[in-house]
Formats: sequence, structure tokens, C-alpha cells
Amino acid sequence: MGIFDRFSTVLRSNINDLISRAENPEKMLNQLILDMRGQLAKAKQEVAGAIADEKKLQADADAMKRQADDWERRAMLAVEQGRDDMAKQALMRYNENLQGAQQLHETWLKSKAETEALKLSLRQLNDKIEEAKRKKNILVARAKRAEAQQRIQETMSGMSDRSAFESFERMTEKIEQNERKAIAAAELQEEFSGDSLAKQFESLEYKGSSDQQLIELKARMGLLKPGGETRQIGRGGETIHDAELVEDGDEGTTH
Repeated sequence: MGIFDRFSTVLRSNINDLISRAENPEKMLNQLILDMRGQLAKAKQEVAGAIADEKKLQADADAMKRQADDWERRAMLAVEQGRDDMAKQALMRYNENLQGAQQLHETWLKSKAETEALKLSLRQLNDKIEEAKRKKNILVARAKRAEAQQRIQETMSGMSDRSAFESFERMTEKIEQNERKAIAAAELQEEFSGDSLAKQFESLEYKGSSDQQLIELKARMGLLKPGGETRQIGRGGETIHDAELVEDGDEGTTH
């Protein structure tokens, strides 16, 4: 299993664990980013180790190539000295080191390609984490909005339950019915309590009170004689007595 395969497996495991716990979305996203950063740090360490191995392969290949060059130079030196036997042995060492250097070089090239791919994946992963950090606030806002919408829907669903409104209407009707009963009981209490004959006389006295008030008003205005006769008011507000009316009548007869 590769470095990033292990990384993905661990990350998916952490995500599934957080989702299954149904934690607060903001806290969950923050934790996910922390986990990503932690796993990214581990991946960087492993990639750094792979790069170090690749560099060692390169150094080993170069060192073996230098050894091959040294044995070739020795072989040439032995030929110059007329030591063909030593030259052959030096050439054998040359061939061994050259072959080993070539193998190491090929291995290094493969390792180098792998480390370059790892570095590319590491950069892509880092970019994705940075993008996740930027999207976090948007996701948190969306989660809060979804939660608010859910609460609103639950509230509206509860309000759509007609049982509460029907209970309210029944209570209103019951209160109005109790009020009507109380008014009816008061009317009956007034109707059948006390002396009915006295109530009738009170009614008559009330009707006669307006006549009494009229007499008192005329008395204050000076329109009543001592005997209770009513005086009349002439033009200009002057009081005309009965005697004056009689004299006026006689004068009219004389003329």
C-alpha cells in the first residue's frame, strides 16, 4: 500500500467516525481539517524519506561509476607497465563496478520518477486541504442555514396541527357560554329577589318625578303663584298677571 493510499484510508476512517457521531458541523469540519493537516505532515515525512533514499541511490550509483573509472585507469596503468595479468584483473573489477553503477543508475531513475510523483501528489493534497479550509466557512454557513430551515419546518409543522387551534376555539366558546350563563343568572336574581310591589311603586314614583321637577323649575323661575297658579310670560320677558288679562279684556270691550 502506497503512502497516499494509507493516508486516504486513515482520513476516510476519521471522516466516517466524525459523521457517525453527528457532531456540530463546524467542530466536525475543523477537526477534519486538523486531521488532514496531521496526515499531510506524516505524508511529508514519508515523502522526505523517499527523496532521501532516492538521493542515496544517486550517490551510490555515482560512487560506483567513479570506482569503475578508477579500475579502468588502473588497467591502463598495468598495460603501460607491461602487466597484462594485472590489467585483466583491473578490467574485471572495472566491468563489475560499471555494471553495478548502471544498475544503481537505473534504480535511481525509477526512484526519482516515483519521488517526483510523490511530491506532485503532496502538492495536490496540500492544495486540496487549503481549498477545504477556504470552503469550511461556506459549509458551516450552509449547515447552519439547513439547521435553521429544519427548525422552521418543525415549528411550522407543529403550528399546522389543528388540535391546538380547535382547543383554543373550544375554550373561547366555553368562556362565552359561561358569560351568558352569568348574565342570565343575574337577570333572574334581579327578577325574583325583593318586593315586586315595591318595585312597581318605585317605577311609578320615577315616572312622577319628572312632573315634580317641572313644578320646581317653574317655581324657581317665578312662574307659580302662591296658590299654585301658573303665571304667563309676555313679550320682552314681562310677567302678565291674571288681573291684567281681565283689564285688557274689559278695555277691549269698552272700545
